[in-house]
Amino acid sequence: MSTASSLDTETRMLRADLTGQPRAERRPAMANTEDVRPGLSLTSRSLRRDGRPWLPVSGELHYTRVPRERWTERLRLMRAGGISVVSTYVFWLHHEPVRGETRFDGRYDVAAFVDAVRAEGLEIILRIGPWAHGEMRNGGFPDWVQELPVQHRTDDPAYLELVREWFGRLAAALDGRCTPETVLGIQLDNELYDQPGHLATLKGLAREAGLSAPLWTATAWGGADLPDPEVLPLWGGYGDGFWVDPGEPWDPTFRAHYFFSDTWDDPGIGADVRGEEAAHRSELSPWFPAATCELGGGMATAYHRRPRLDALDIAAVAHAKLGSGSAWQGYYMYAGGTNPGPGLEETQATGYPNDMTRLSYDFHAPIGESGRTAPSHAALRLQHAFVEAFGERLAPMASYLPEVRPSGVEDADTLRWAVRADDGSGFVFIGRHQPHVPLPAYRGARLSVDTRHGTVELPSAPVDIPSGTLARWPLGLEVGGVTIDWATASAVTVLPGPADAPPTLVLIEDAGIPVEVAHDRFAHAVTPGAAPVRIEEADGAALDVLVLPAADAPRVWVVDAAAGGRRLFVSSDELTWDAAGRVSVRASGEAPDVREYVDGSWLTPDWEHVDGAGAEAGPTRPEAPRDAPAARGGGVGTIDVRLLREASSPSGEYGSRDGRQAAPDDTVLDAHAAVYRLEIPEGLDADAVLRVRWAGDVAQLRVDGVTATDRFWDGSELVANLRDIGAGPDASVELHVLPLRRDTGVHLPADAAARLEASADGLCELADARIDQRARWREIR
Repeated sequence: MSTASSLDTETRMLRADLTGQPRAERRPAMANTEDVRPGLSLTSRSLRRDGRPWLPVSGELHYTRVPRERWTERLRLMRAGGISVVSTYVFWLHHEPVRGETRFDGRYDVAAFVDAVRAEGLEIILRIGPWAHGEMRNGGFPDWVQELPVQHRTDDPAYLELVREWFGRLAAALDGRCTPETVLGIQLDNELYDQPGHLATLKGLAREAGLSAPLWTATAWGGADLPDPEVLPLWGGYGDGFWVDPGEPWDPTFRAHYFFSDTWDDPGIGADVRGEEAAHRSELSPWFPAATCELGGGMATAYHRRPRLDALDIAAVAHAKLGSGSAWQGYYMYAGGTNPGPGLEETQATGYPNDMTRLSYDFHAPIGESGRTAPSHAALRLQHAFVEAFGERLAPMASYLPEVRPSGVEDADTLRWAVRADDGSGFVFIGRHQPHVPLPAYRGARLSVDTRHGTVELPSAPVDIPSGTLARWPLGLEVGGVTIDWATASAVTVLPGPADAPPTLVLIEDAGIPVEVAHDRFAHAVTPGAAPVRIEEADGAALDVLVLPAADAPRVWVVDAAAGGRRLFVSSDELTWDAAGRVSVRASGEAPDVREYVDGSWLTPDWEHVDGAGAEAGPTRPEAPRDAPAARGGGVGTIDVRLLREASSPSGEYGSRDGRQAAPDDTVLDAHAAVYRLEIPEGLDADAVLRVRWAGDVAQLRVDGVTATDRFWDGSELVANLRDIGAGPDASVELHVLPLRRDTGVHLPADAAARLEASADGLCELADARIDQRARWREIR
C-alpha cells in the first residue's frame, strides 16, 4: 500500500500520490496447478474467474441453525443483498453427538444444503473444522471428543485418527459434492494460532477423505502462524464485540476497523478464548491478496456484554476494508438462526468465559433469526451492488493512503480517506462514521490526487464532509467509451442500454455534499433525482449519468448481471430473485410499492411502477377472521396479552468466571420471571412474525412449556417466526421476562443503560406484542 506526499496547509488541499508501484503479482499453486477448476485462478492480487478479476462477497449462514424449508428463502435474500458466496460451519457436534451415530437428515443434510446453494447460482465455502467455535459448545467438538485423553487440535496420532474418521463420514454424506467443480473453498480449523504443521496435516486428511476445493483457507487474525502458501489467510474485523469484559470501554481493537489502513491483523478477535496476548502479523502473505471472512455482519449477545451495532456501524467497517484494498468481502454472520437444541451453546459451565443465549443466534445479522431483514441489509446491499458492477476493476487495484493520516484511534479530526486505483482510474473512499464516539463534520475538504497522467483536484470548491458519510467517488472512470474525470456522488452500478442507447452510470448522492460530475476537465452540477445527464465524447461515445437522491439509499435494489442482466429497482418492500433473474416482492401492503428504472429518453428520468404478476407463489393463504390482526395481506397488529404471574426480584447473583457475570438458569426464571400468555390468532401467513417490545434481563418464548427462543435484553425487540417456533393458535405461547436489577453490572448499549439507570428499581416491562406479516412472495413483471 502506497502513501501520499504532503498536505497543503494553506489551502487545506489533501494530497495523495498514486504514482507508486503496486506489489509484484505472484501465482501460487493453489487454484492454478492444484485442485483446479476450469476458469478459476488466483494471484496475489485477486481471484480470477473466466480470465477476469473477481471480488467475491461471502456471507455466513449455518444450515443447521435454519429450518431446511427456509434455506432457499434465506439464500435468495442473501443474493438480493449482494452475496455471491455462502460460507457455513460444519459443526461436528450437530452431526455426531454420540460416537458412531451420525445424522445427515433434515436440517443436518449438508449435501442438500450444498445443492440448494448451487441451485441459486451461488458459490459455497465449507468451514469443516474439525474445531469451529461459532459460539458453540466445545467449539463444535462433540462431548465425547472433548473428553477423550488426546492432544486436541494437534498432530497427536490419536486425535488425527478421530479427525480421519469424521472427515470420512462427512465425505460420505456429501457424496462427491465436495470437489473443485462444486465447492469454492474449504476452511481448515478456526483460530488456530501456533500449529501450522497441523493445518497442513488437516488439508492432507481432507484430501484423503475425498474432500477438495480450489481454495484452502484459514483464519489469520491473532498473529496466526500459517503454513504459507498452503492456505489462503483470511482476516476479520468487528466494530464491537462481546468478548471484552463488562466494565471495559470501547476497545481499540474495535475502533481500528473504522480507519483505512494497511494493517489487516486483529489481536482482539478470539482473545478471551486464546487466553494470551497475540503476536502481530504486519505484512500480508506475498502469495495472496487481502481477503476477509469475518467482517461483523452484526454481533452476538453474551450475558455479561451486549453490544448492538446499527446499520451504519456495520457498513462503515466493510467500507473501510474495501477502501483499504480488500479483494474479498466476507461477513459473519449474514443470516442468523437458532441452535437446533438446548445445551449446544458456549457457556461458562463448559469452560468458556462467556454465557451465550441458549437457543437464539440472531446475531443482529442483516437477515435475522426470524428471516426478516434488518436495516444493515440495505446499507450493505448498496456497497455490494457497487462491488458487483465494478469488482472486476476494483479487485486487483492497489490501495493508496494519504501521508497525513489519523494519529491513532483517538483521532476524530483528520479526514479518513483512501484511493483504490490502477493507472489513475479508480475510486476515492471517504469514511466519516464510527459508533460510540461520533465524528464531527470535516470542514472544507478538497482532494488532490497525483497520477502518472497528471494531478486531479476535486471537487471544484471545498466541501464539508458530514458525519455519517461513506463515499465511493469515481476517479478517471471509463464506462462505455466515456471517461468521467471524477464525481462527488457514490458509484452504485452500470445499467446496460437498450439497442442504440448508451449505458447508464448510476450514482447516489452522499447526503449534504453537492453533486458534481466532471468530464473533459469541466465540472457539471447535477441535481439528484433529476433526469440523467448525457455525456458525449468527440468520437460519438455516450454515457448517461443518473444520480439517485440520498433518501433512496435504503430502498435501492440492483438485480445482478449474472441473473439475466442488471435491473435497478427502488422499493420499500422486500425483493428477491432466483438464478434466472425472476424477481419477486413481498409487500407490506396489499399492493407492492416498486419502481424500476427503464431506460428511455435521456431528457427525463424513466421510472415504471411495477405491479405483481397476479399469482402468488406458494399455497393460498386461508381466509382469516375480520378481526385477526395483520391478517389478509400485509400489516402489523397488536395481539391480546394476559399477565399470568407478576415478577419478583431475583438476587442478581448467578455466578461468574474471570470477572464476567454468568447467566441465570431456568430455576431463576421459574421462580422470579413475569409470565405473560400471548393469544395467537388464526388465519396468519406462514411467514408471520411476532414482535415483542420488552425490557428486562432475560426473555424466553415458551411454546407448550418448551423454550423456543430467547434473548438477553439489549434494548432491541424480540422477533420470532411463529411457524418456526411452532406457535399456532392452538398452542400455549408464554413470554417469561426476568427482571434486570439496577446493580446488574452487565454492559448494555448506551440507550438501554440510560433506561436502566432512570428506573426506580430495575426493569421488567412488556410494552406490547404484535403480529407482523406481509403479502406472499409474488413475481413482478
